[in-house]
Amino acid sequence: QMYFPPIIAFAFICLVLTWISNVQAMVVSVDIQTRETVLKGTSFGNIGPYEKLSGRIYFEVDPENPLNARIVDLDKAPVNASGKVEASTNFMILKPQKACRTNCIGLLDVSNRGRKAALAYFNNAQFSSDPQDPTDFGDGLLMRQGIMIMWIGWQFDVPNHKDLLRLSVPTATEKGKPIRGLVRSDWTIDYPANTLHLGHRGHNAYPVANPQASHNILTVRKKRLGPRTIVSRDTWNFARILGSKIIPDRNHIYMSKGFEAGKIYELVYEAEHPPIVGLGLAVIRDMMAYAKYVKESPFHVDLGIAFGVSQTGRFLRHFLYQGFNSDEQGRRVFDGMLIHSAGAGRGSFNHRFAQPSRDAHRYSAFFYPTDLFPFTGKTQRDPETQLTDGLYAHQHDPNHLPKIFYTNTGYEYWGRAASLIHTTTDGRADIAPLPNERIYHFASGQHFVGEFPPTQRLNTDGITAYRGNALDFLVNLRALVIKLVGWVSDDEGPPKSRYPRIDDGTLIPIQAVRFPKLAGITMPKVIHEAYRVDYGRHWDKGIITHQPPKLGKVFPALVSNVDQYGNELAGVRNVELRVPVATYTPWNLRHDYAGETDELMDFLGTFVPLARTEKERVHTNDPRPSLERLYLSKMQYMAKVRQAAQALVTEGFLLSEDVPRVTHRAHQLALLYLQPQ
Repeated sequence: QMYFPPIIAFAFICLVLTWISNVQAMVVSVDIQTRETVLKGTSFGNIGPYEKLSGRIYFEVDPENPLNARIVDLDKAPVNASGKVEASTNFMILKPQKACRTNCIGLLDVSNRGRKAALAYFNNAQFSSDPQDPTDFGDGLLMRQGIMIMWIGWQFDVPNHKDLLRLSVPTATEKGKPIRGLVRSDWTIDYPANTLHLGHRGHNAYPVANPQASHNILTVRKKRLGPRTIVSRDTWNFARILGSKIIPDRNHIYMSKGFEAGKIYELVYEAEHPPIVGLGLAVIRDMMAYAKYVKESPFHVDLGIAFGVSQTGRFLRHFLYQGFNSDEQGRRVFDGMLIHSAGAGRGSFNHRFAQPSRDAHRYSAFFYPTDLFPFTGKTQRDPETQLTDGLYAHQHDPNHLPKIFYTNTGYEYWGRAASLIHTTTDGRADIAPLPNERIYHFASGQHFVGEFPPTQRLNTDGITAYRGNALDFLVNLRALVIKLVGWVSDDEGPPKSRYPRIDDGTLIPIQAVRFPKLAGITMPKVIHEAYRVDYGRHWDKGIITHQPPKLGKVFPALVSNVDQYGNELAGVRNVELRVPVATYTPWNLRHDYAGETDELMDFLGTFVPLARTEKERVHTNDPRPSLERLYLSKMQYMAKVRQAAQALVTEGFLLSEDVPRVTHRAHQLALLYLQPQ
């Protein structure tokens, strides 16, 4: 038996522990700057009080590890003495003060443009960047389940605001020299303007490298697919207005005569110093791996769930597609995912000069790398391009696939090509969800729950209608997040998928939708389309050389058919549709805006109340039943509401505790729209 002097044994143990720490996760340090008890120690059910941790986390990513090979330009990033690429981000954690013993669940809310969404979506709370007040925590649904909630920055270009989550990453160089490349910005001009920012929705922009370079070309067009006309270079500059002066600015363009409302402007310019954008995927991976596999983590969990909404729902689809659910040691990262309102999209999350905020709607942010084949979890062959691919085709270990809920509103079918997640590429046949998937369609919902009661009345002939749609699908998400936790932790089967299908006639082309003829309400003749897109011969390496890209054939997008009221037939039909007082459409047209008024509004639906009386219905030539005919009294209406709410509870799409919330909203609708009895 060998003998080691104590000092050598101690050094050996320290070396082993350091090696284990480095092997277990690529979080190298956690700087907890604040730690405080939530709501002065208020207890959340049997779980007890929560505490809030915030500070900064430091990561190291190994460019030699094959599981990092898909991070674009990682091999061109500076490395530290250990040969690793460094990144850091701010974070916030809400965790029970009393440590759980088994099946501890961590929910990582992938921040949408640096913000925190989970409490507003699941806790019936107000949006808050720093939850402190009771209204910031709502009814505490997640806390009452003992779920740890985690937020970190993953996006490098989030505005420099103290309350936003933002990732700090290095930039790439080629043999020590700056890398340059083409960047594109575009704007749909609704109102006249003299100055435009190069970034999207206020995000930090890539500054132009050389304002005088011939690569910098501004074009204008009237339609999304209309011909581009080059704007003469002597009519605009890289500049902005400061007080009464025009000053040079590499992040803005300025035109003295103004950018014309109703037109689409597009700038292609050369930038330099590309950040390693794909590190955002790695830090989300490594944060959860650290929480799961390092027992000494100050926020240790046993199981991890990711939540993404809209932009970050697309981020999670991209995360899966690029195989990031295995960490650097080849271990499963997330056990479950709730991917909401992502449609069929991914996004600009891992290519050179990527702009993660850019999306792609029917009439804004055109043709960015968002809605790209493949769309389904099941691997398919695209007969047009001969490519064979699937959302899960690039997993390090197929057994690492998480259990996934894909939830979409009606808007994502019209404005995000959501049907492609469950059809063949030609739109002719259904593709069933895989065993690890559930697909839920929130019928007639718009992208987010609109204001209630609606106030933006549309200028229509006779029929009363409003821009915006307040159908409340958040109650469904509250129920489903609990179902997902049960599926992940105890293998409790969730509700069966509910979405429109080709084989039962509920998923159809927009031309076949039987929408009622309502005076002044025009059903869209267009839908958001995903294209086969050519970004240039180096796109497989994450480098765009075609700006703007070349468009090929579209992938057919389909929508749910509707009932006699114009409400969507398929999917999860909430009380608003089962006991209707109005038509809820997931689409709205650009009426009253400059330019193409027959194009879709981003995000928004329409609310069209039913006629109160038969006299009113006949006067407006409304083919829908009147409220007078549907309901003999408010009492009868409310009885039907309670019955519909209980049916949703039985089906698994509504919590029993949310029945009063649903019936209260229905009562408000009755007060507004049912004829007094």
